Amino acid sequence: MRHPIGIIATGSYLPARSVSNTEVGTESGVTDEWIVRKTRIHARRHAAPHEATSDLAAAAARAALAQARITPDQVSFIVVATSTPDHPQPATASIVQHLLGASNAAAFDVNSVCSGFVFALSVANGLLQDQPDRYALVIGADIYSRILDRSDRKTAILFGDGAGAVLLGRVTAGQGVLGTRLTTRGDQHALISVPAGGSRTPATSATVANGQHYFTMNGRAVRDFVEHSLSQEVEALLQDTSVAPRDVRHFVPHQANGAMLSDVWPTLGLHGATCHLTLEHYGNTGAASVPITLDLAHRRGLLTENDLVLLCGFGGGMSIGSSLLAWAPTRHAARATVRTPGAVSTETKQTALA
Repeated sequence: MRHPIGIIATGSYLPARSVSNTEVGTESGVTDEWIVRKTRIHARRHAAPHEATSDLAAAAARAALAQARITPDQVSFIVVATSTPDHPQPATASIVQHLLGASNAAAFDVNSVCSGFVFALSVANGLLQDQPDRYALVIGADIYSRILDRSDRKTAILFGDGAGAVLLGRVTAGQGVLGTRLTTRGDQHALISVPAGGSRTPATSATVANGQHYFTMNGRAVRDFVEHSLSQEVEALLQDTSVAPRDVRHFVPHQANGAMLSDVWPTLGLHGATCHLTLEHYGNTGAASVPITLDLAHRRGLLTENDLVLLCGFGGGMSIGSSLLAWAPTRHAARATVRTPGAVSTETKQTALA
């Protein structure tokens, strides 16, 4: 018997320091105008020197727990999606567990790069199927500013730091996670990578000198992968769940690149949906981008009970994760306010959140 499990609270954390296009553009040799035209990004956040991925993740988790009025000791599972862990080991989730004081929670990481949050959500949903009266924290957190070559305009201009979290628990029948689709194209794994620092190419003075500890990406090939694959994955998930595209009300994608999303969005056939965006102010925050965007949409009161919400993450591996939810009401209404309301374009039905 399947139990209805859904998101009962959300939270996010964004570092205080906002980094302008002028700053990152000066280092990578491009202008503010070029960055906005190519990506739609105007700024991003960078973590403070004392902040690690676990710190961001714990802050986002605390916000979700506070919203639901659930104490850390009530949490049974903590799943952290990240590709920028505090250390190669132990799992960043174990550090988050310690920071939260969630002593009863089993904690582990998932690394599916920018699609990691949806993969982690699927895992946590599966765990709660056997224990539906428990709670699971699912967190996406990344600090990409620490692994970027600041002179590489293909990557340095895109990424920011942040964390988003959701609390999963039992919801009313017909609500919660309706279906999930996870796919990986390992034959294209080389499109996105950090070449050195693992067991294949251990870190040495030579790998550091050659910049092999930096994040690399074949931007054109990644864009081709997303444009070719995303619509197929969305269509397959909606078919699996017997949902018509016109019935989806909210689309929360990975905030990879605004220009790319503007091209892909019309091909998805989600004519009744709003596409929620946070990249203008926060850039591409890796595995954190979907839960950050979901949290900001939720806290602005844009999600109504029973609305169909489609989450899509895509990134290194190459992987795509999609999850369809019927929105469940938060246990206790969100009280936080978003600092800067975003603009809504009724023509494209894209909502910019900040």
